[in-house]
Amino acid sequence: MSEEKQIDSTEEIVREFLLNNPDFLDHNPDILESLSLPHNSGSAVSLVERQVGVMRDRNKEMRSRLDNMLATAHDNDLLFEKTKRLVLNLLEVKNLPAMVETIYDSLGKDFAIDFYSLTLLGDEKTLPRTMARVASTEKANEQVSTLLGSNRAVCGVLREEEMTFLFGEKGLQVGSVAAVPLRYDNLYGILAVGNADPNFYKSSMGTLFLSYIAEVVNRILPRHLS
Repeated sequence: MSEEKQIDSTEEIVREFLLNNPDFLDHNPDILESLSLPHNSGSAVSLVERQVGVMRDRNKEMRSRLDNMLATAHDNDLLFEKTKRLVLNLLEVKNLPAMVETIYDSLGKDFAIDFYSLTLLGDEKTLPRTMARVASTEKANEQVSTLLGSNRAVCGVLREEEMTFLFGEKGLQVGSVAAVPLRYDNLYGILAVGNADPNFYKSSMGTLFLSYIAEVVNRILPRHLS
């Protein structure tokens, strides 16, 4: 059967179905909204047809916005659950090594972040051995003074020496960063996450969950440093 005959056959089936089910479009308004129903007004476009076209476009735009809102809400729900698990696990840790391991395990496995680091300010000889990076306050001020001086999370592309300070040798693979200073009564360090894509972390993006995690760490960290 040729393609033209197949089309004719399909049209005949649709025609017969609609004739036998005259209320079909009443029960399926979503199909009616997508149909083009021009009025016989010659070369001029009728006002009704124009209004229907505008309403159809607005309907598509509203559906697109709703889909985006639902997708964002779903993503936020997942982030909330992961953050809650991390916070509850942090409340149960008994020492600094366990705390750092809990943070790294959550960021790497649960959040599936490519690059992450916790940098503690202090003397490596006096602090317990952990997976965290350790640097003196003087060294940190030389390398990442802008980050240390901020009172909120900083996102974007950093200098090569700043990337290396935060992530070590892996810093050369990091394209963009979201970093937040750990500060409560004192300055304790920096929590940072990174991505190979230079455009992944931008200054315009929200950092609610990272900032919240940092706030929790700020409250728990001092008891394990003393």
